[in-house]
Amino acid sequence: QVQLVESGGGLVQSGGSLRLSCVASGSIFSITPMGWYRQAPGEQRELVAVITGGGSTTYADSVKGRFTISRINAKSTVYLQMNSLKPEDTAVYYCYAGSRTTPRVPDSWGQGTQVTVSS
Repeated sequence: QVQLVESGGGLVQSGGSLRLSCVASGSIFSITPMGWYRQAPGEQRELVAVITGGGSTTYADSVKGRFTISRINAKSTVYLQMNSLKPEDTAVYYCYAGSRTTPRVPDSWGQGTQVTVSS
């Protein structure tokens, strides 16, 4: 089982930026697909971005061009850089670790970090 610890959430004004971090332990990080989901109040959890062990990335249409997912394998860390934030980006953001066969399906979850964007 992979353990994931997130940080970097907070309150920001519309148009601002935040960077989320997620440190993983208990896996061979370099080959593990990683990603971020988010869940707004009353909404289903939504896949935001995925990065494979090889560095290929996928984004939800709602965040393309604004969010960037990246990873530093030597630090077992995945990042989500969020720019041009909008109030509709307000949600709890969850880091996850997937598997090589199903990179978008979480095997492990982080505890979540709140992102609030004020208008």
